[in-house]
Amino acid sequence: MGVGHKIEAGNAGWTFDGKTADTFVEHIRQSVPLYEEGHDLVCQLSDFFVSDVSTCYEIGTSTGELLKKLAVHNQAKTGAKWIGIDPVGPMIDKARNHCAGIANIELLHEDARLFDYQKADLIVSYYTMQFIPPRDRQQLIDKLYEALHWGGALIMFEKVRAPDARFQDIVTTLYADFKLRNGFSGDEIVSKTRSLKGILEPFSTQGNLDLMTRAGFVDITTVQKYLCFEGFLAIK
Repeated sequence: MGVGHKIEAGNAGWTFDGKTADTFVEHIRQSVPLYEEGHDLVCQLSDFFVSDVSTCYEIGTSTGELLKKLAVHNQAKTGAKWIGIDPVGPMIDKARNHCAGIANIELLHEDARLFDYQKADLIVSYYTMQFIPPRDRQQLIDKLYEALHWGGALIMFEKVRAPDARFQDIVTTLYADFKLRNGFSGDEIVSKTRSLKGILEPFSTQGNLDLMTRAGFVDITTVQKYLCFEGFLAIK
């Protein structure tokens, strides 16, 4: 099934592997509201947490777009380290090409669930946690919390479910309208939805707050929200 931008995915068969990386950036820009604005916001938020001696991570870095923006935004902090982690080989290959020449970026073909983190001041998860199997999600959030220095931050953007069926119907319809306006066909929208069954598993806003609270975060706020897309800032 075609889901747009020459990406093919079967029923319940969406994958970031294979040729998806070739057109992923354009696909995601047209699929997620305020995608670029979210990148800018993450960079602005990083000012409050990144120092010249910071280690910073992005889990699910995909093609390295946001990681590169963060490194460039903080280029005056020459001692900061930016580490991108992704389990998909073609994505890491694209990221290495995209970030070539930036000395303080390191890109690792690793699983964020199994990775041994250094102590960090900032961890970014930009529409990544929703693809982690629900059974593993709490354990990963716990691990990220433990990796942070006191005063460090987790910035997590997620697709979220609405709190009840009526609101879910409204946001689902408006999101479909958004994709139609951005050039996706009805068939592509339906095919993408079918391909993500059992793979993209969003939690509600409260479900995400509960994950972070159970891990130990106390100071949590929403920093961006548009329909079913929400950005959270959690400080340890």
